Order: sequence, then C-alpha cells, then structure tokens
Amino acid sequence: MSPAFNIDTYRITQEPYYLPQGNEIGQYEAAWAGRLPVMVKGPTGCGKSRFVEYMAWRLNKPLITVACNEDMTAADLVGRFLLEGGGTRWQDGPLTLAARHGAICYLDEIVEARQDTTVVIHPLTDHRRTLPLDKKGELVNAHPDFQLVISYNPGYQSLMKDLKQSTKQRFTGMEFNYPTPDVETAIVARETGVTTDISANLVRIADTARKLKGHGLAEGISTRLLVYAGHLIRHGLPPVEACRMALVRPITDDADISDALCNAIDSIFA
Repeated sequence: MSPAFNIDTYRITQEPYYLPQGNEIGQYEAAWAGRLPVMVKGPTGCGKSRFVEYMAWRLNKPLITVACNEDMTAADLVGRFLLEGGGTRWQDGPLTLAARHGAICYLDEIVEARQDTTVVIHPLTDHRRTLPLDKKGELVNAHPDFQLVISYNPGYQSLMKDLKQSTKQRFTGMEFNYPTPDVETAIVARETGVTTDISANLVRIADTARKLKGHGLAEGISTRLLVYAGHLIRHGLPPVEACRMALVRPITDDADISDALCNAIDSIFA
C-alpha cells in the first residue's frame, strides 16, 4: 500500500439527493449498528447505488465502490504484488483497503463476478470478520467500522449468473423497486430541472413501458433513463425526440415494441 494513501479521499462530502420510499434508511441504520453485511436487490437504475452513497454520507463513512464484471479476479479485490524498482511491492485491493481502514465496501452488480471470485468475501461476512491474504501470508482483521454491501438485479438471474445460497445467507436483504409516481416525478424534476408537468409525463411513459416487462421487454424504463430524458429536454431537445433517444432506443431493438412506446410518447406529449 502506498504511504500516500488516505481513506478520507473516499468520503462523500456533499449530500447525494435521495428521497426515501419507505423505512429503508432505518433498516440500513439498524444493519450498520450491528455491522451486518447488506444485500440490496432491485431492477436496473432504480436507485440502489444512490441509496448506498446517501447512507455512506449520512453515516460519514468512506465508501469504496467496485463495479463487478466477469473478468474480475480475487486479486482485483484483495490485492497483488507489483514489480517496482527491481523488487516487489504489495498493493491492497479495494476490499482489503475497506477492511483495514473502516470503509463501506460496495460491490455493485456482484452476480457479474465469477463465483470463485466472490467466495473471498465469506470470512468478512460472519463472526470472523477477517480477510486472509494468502499470497502475502497475512490475516487482516476488519476495522470495527468496516461494512460490506452488495447489489444485484434479480431480473437478470440465471443458472450461470446467480449468487450461491452459501453467499446469499451471509447477508441481510433489502429490496428496492422503482419509486412511486409522485416520488419519481419529484426525483426527475429535482435532478434535471425540468418542470413538474414534464417530469410527470416522463414517469407516465415509464409506467407504460414497465407494464410490458415480460411481454416483449426484458426490463422496464429505469429512473436513471428518465433523468437522462429530462436532461436532454432541459438542454433544448424536443420532448418527443428526447424520449425516443433516452427511453426507447436503449431498451429495445424490437420494431413493434418500439412503435408502441413511440405511440405512447406521441400521445402523452401531444
């Protein structure tokens, strides 16, 4: 680990905008008080990552985020030896940094990682709260403030991409969905600066698309995409054109589904 490392660089200094949908803040705070690992489930773009960022800010704890992918190895999480000046130097990975220094480690979309990689988190999620660094011959005892958080989208589960029960049952669980229309309208208006009327219309379009999930659409329009559409409108693009760009083309290549959504957009913004 470089001597210049400072865990405070991972601290969130400005409050992320977040509107609660229920008692998720209280639930997370209870899990934090017990230093229990948390699993956050929900569809793409529904606010999972924003919620974790908000809670890290609210608790004034550093947040180290890892975007998981199928090429990620255990060494990417825990660390590796690097060649330097004719010798080698150990460099901690993000999971090890969080465990040593008392940060929240957030493994985003963990099902994208290989199962032989995710097993390295197991000793950190039970009474041991340790992380073995086999290559270095060290056992890291987690800092009292360390917490592990993972997220994934259950809609993308398959036999090839799912968490083992031996991993799932090491976590407490929180389930997210898209916000209620009133909350989502407020979020889009606040995040983009468009009027409440325009924001409400965008949410109506999303509601139409979400009803097609499983009937031609693999996933509905996310709150994130509504924010994208709002930004396009805010920066001068006509609403119909902005919606086709942000809400239709990213989620489907099917001509019939695309036409149905475009017709809904034309009707709502007529």
